Amino acid sequence: MEYLTFKLDNDEFAVDVLKTREIVDLRAVTKVPQSPEFMLGVINLRGSVVPVIDLRLKFGMAKGEVTQSTSIVVMDVLVNGETVVVGAMVDSVEEVMGLDDSQIEPPPRIGTRLNTEFIRGMGKQDEQFLIILDIDRVFSTDELLMVQGVAETSSADSI
Repeated sequence: MEYLTFKLDNDEFAVDVLKTREIVDLRAVTKVPQSPEFMLGVINLRGSVVPVIDLRLKFGMAKGEVTQSTSIVVMDVLVNGETVVVGAMVDSVEEVMGLDDSQIEPPPRIGTRLNTEFIRGMGKQDEQFLIILDIDRVFSTDELLMVQGVAETSSADSI
């Protein structure tokens, strides 16, 4: 399988490349009132409203400094059988990497600051580990329904 790798703080993460639509440079984000702290707001992506999540904040990390490497990874996330397009702000996008099953270990049961229910596994290449996310499980159904509602409301407001 191929994975898109990216960094948050000093940790390297990966998502299935098939879940990734595109990578865009950080751009102006319109804040949505009364949304959770991890939800930065929405962007206009070629006429479509895309909610943007700060993955650092979602994972309980400190807010990061925005740099030239900061990007938005636009992904398809499955919610109740329906695909929702979500942008995830990351510190930097690294590469597309192929890993086979022998290079992936189960997630650790202890010793990680992340909730392991949305970690698909730990990828190992050379001496480096990366956290492979199950992006469909990173957000609760309620969070994604709220994100989807925000995108629909913002889309209607722009008409």
